[in-house]
Amino acid sequence: MGEQPATLDEVRTWPALVSIAQAARALGVSTPTAYRLHRRDDFPVPVLRVAGRRRVRTADLVRYLEADGGASE
Repeated sequence: MGEQPATLDEVRTWPALVSIAQAARALGVSTPTAYRLHRRDDFPVPVLRVAGRRRVRTADLVRYLEADGGASE
């Protein structure tokens, strides 16, 4: 089985931008599922292109998780 989902407190310590794979951990979904959601424009937070890579703002993840009741808190 994969890694445990990140807690809200842990996510708050992450750098300003993280990969989709790391964001997936915060959201409690697999990396392939996260990329599939992104391709369908269904990822729950904005995904940015930074230097040719897809990145997610940690602040957006924190807001989403707080609104969702801190799912894995």
